[in-house]
Amino acid sequence: MNPSWWDWNHAATVFPLLLQGFKITLLATVLGTLIAVVLGLVVAIIRRIAPTIIRNPVTWVVEFIRMTPLVVQLVFANLVLSPYIESTLAIGIWVLGIHYTTYMAEVYRAGIDSVAKGQWEAATALSLPVARTWRAVIIPQAIRNTLPALGNYAISMFKETPFFVVIYIPEMVRVAQTYGGDTFRYTESITLAGLIFLVASYPTSLLIRRLEKKLA
Repeated sequence: MNPSWWDWNHAATVFPLLLQGFKITLLATVLGTLIAVVLGLVVAIIRRIAPTIIRNPVTWVVEFIRMTPLVVQLVFANLVLSPYIESTLAIGIWVLGIHYTTYMAEVYRAGIDSVAKGQWEAATALSLPVARTWRAVIIPQAIRNTLPALGNYAISMFKETPFFVVIYIPEMVRVAQTYGGDTFRYTESITLAGLIFLVASYPTSLLIRRLEKKLA
């Protein structure tokens, strides 16, 4: 017999729908992470070696994005770009990726600063070109030092995909809310959505913790 606050029939009905929403959540996380990982490295390098005329505007844009809420960025980008970009999901992914670019850029900056001074001096002594110094010496060491932090931001990105609800992307939480609105049964849908987030993110956080200890 079901308790009054929980109905297994509703749970069984909504679970497959949530898994469909989870696919969108996972896709947004993976693509958003790829965008942030690549652009974050580019921004970190620009802020390190670019002339002031380029570095200062990039720094201002980074700080502006970091200091404004993700929800506001999603709504604004959707209003501005929706007439030109048909896919709301694409808009959401790019906004999420660019938002986290600003955080990952700081992680890369710390990783670059952690490279021993002797590595820079050795590259100079060998007369390595600047591009090769970065590609073969600095970036590999910086990435190794920053992997755990990058992984933690990827998990944070995963947990912030529910903000896509403000631009009506049918990710998992949006599906849960829609089901609750249609059936007036929010308990099952929201609870199961939360459990799916937990099951997906907790093992990943443990793996990142193990990686952090291994690289320490």
